[in-house]
Amino acid sequence: MGGYMTGEGCSHVEPQIWYRAISGEEFVLQCALPDRDATHIYNNSLPKQRKVKWFWQKDKEPLKAIKESSNSALQGDALWFKPVRDSDSGMFICMIWGKIPCLKIVLEVQTKKLAKCSGYDTSMLYLLAGNGNSITCPGTKCYSHMKKPEVKWYKDGHQIKQKKTRKSLKLKHNEIYMNPTYDKDAGIYVCDYVLYDNTTKWIMRTTVTVEVIAKNTIHPPNLLYPNGVMILEAELGKPLELECRVQFGFERPSLMRVTWKRNNKENINEKLNQETRVYQEGLKGHTILHVAKLKEVTERDLGSNFTCFAENSVGNATAVIQLKRKQRVFLLHVLCSAISILFALLLCSAFIYHHWIEIVLMYRSYLVHNETTGDGKEFDAFVSYAKLDSSESDSTLISEEKFALELLPDMLENKYGYKLCILERDILPGGAYTDEVVTAIKQSRRVIIILSPAYVSGPSIFELQAAVNCALEDKKIKLVLIKFQAFQEPETLHPVVKKALRILPVITWKSSVSAAPNKFWKYMRYHMPVKTTKMLGNWSLKDFCLRLLSLVYR
Repeated sequence: MGGYMTGEGCSHVEPQIWYRAISGEEFVLQCALPDRDATHIYNNSLPKQRKVKWFWQKDKEPLKAIKESSNSALQGDALWFKPVRDSDSGMFICMIWGKIPCLKIVLEVQTKKLAKCSGYDTSMLYLLAGNGNSITCPGTKCYSHMKKPEVKWYKDGHQIKQKKTRKSLKLKHNEIYMNPTYDKDAGIYVCDYVLYDNTTKWIMRTTVTVEVIAKNTIHPPNLLYPNGVMILEAELGKPLELECRVQFGFERPSLMRVTWKRNNKENINEKLNQETRVYQEGLKGHTILHVAKLKEVTERDLGSNFTCFAENSVGNATAVIQLKRKQRVFLLHVLCSAISILFALLLCSAFIYHHWIEIVLMYRSYLVHNETTGDGKEFDAFVSYAKLDSSESDSTLISEEKFALELLPDMLENKYGYKLCILERDILPGGAYTDEVVTAIKQSRRVIIILSPAYVSGPSIFELQAAVNCALEDKKIKLVLIKFQAFQEPETLHPVVKKALRILPVITWKSSVSAAPNKFWKYMRYHMPVKTTKMLGNWSLKDFCLRLLSLVYR
């Protein structure tokens, strides 16, 4: 196999394919064994391990390895000639490791005169998009004295066949008809037909390069950037790029031009460093990015107008960039100020989040009027708790009854001035228990529920259900749940009570007899009605600010 890869082991192999080509035209040879049903004539995506080696031999001269040159190119499994010349005639040998050990191909390149070509069609076609067009195989105009069978057409390496998915493309009389013509129809078309010269079967191969074009634009260039006169800040002594983006409509031949001028003059002595990038947009035309590069901005630059001038065959357009000295100190000041404000806002947000309850309570104490005035209710809160026997209570902790009858009144009534309704203390006995509870709740602004296992599984749960129903009827009544002890909801609970336990605010009691947590009472006051007789004035506002500052430095 080593001798084969140098071409020396192919001397005993006979040629298997014979090609004819027309001098001066584009031509392609594929390293592939003869196959009547082949559907492609070259493959550009050949794996690296299957790299093709090509050799050429003229008459009895020694083999020459083929490398890239000005008129030949190696692509995938194919050898391209751009163009093929008379001097390229000869024997071509190709090898693909592990696939084709040795393939000999004869190529005979003839002039149009020798091939008896008459009315030879151009190998470059420009087809108007959206119109009906046809492509004729140039090779059919040659060898007119010989009978030619059907032509096989290939586009971008693959055989063209009539498909149901593209009824607008038809193959007739060795020509391709397209109506309408699309952008995707552009490409390299190769046409093959077989002709016999004596006993030799030749494949006559010619190519047509198709470019799909549009009608020439009727509009001058469209300047996307800059637009009109634009002020651009520049830093003295620093490099700067001036960008000009221009949209051109389709034009053939293209006469588009873009350039930068200083003060609207093209100074021969001064050459601005300019470069252009073209972005194709198919039949819509082109977008051009034209950049002028200043190595460093000078005082002269700051006093100049830089004009972007664009033109095509229809007309021209201009836009101006004026350079202005960049104020670095001002920008730094703005940046520092913005960072400082952002930092201050973050600190304020954190402070408010941490001390929200205290701020609300201070606001109520000094700046809000009494919301209980004139609402027709007697009590600030009705207290509901589980009534236990003394034998059921835990001596080490505050009992629910002691919490409801002693601790709550001591703090909420004696210290903060609220009026509580405790059924055993404030309602005279004699009436129906259910009626008394409902009446007391309706006369209260809040209902404090002390939750515990004994409460949710005992008869006192009726008071919570009654409170929920009253709150649904009277929007002024709000429920405050105190989780006195951990509990599990019994399955027999009424659905309304279950929903209330899930959605209403809950304050957790975590204290023993010896310690009453300050935070707990702040939350209690937060949920209680706003009661104050202080009016908004100089003294109260000053006191409010002093109390607020005490939170900051605490």
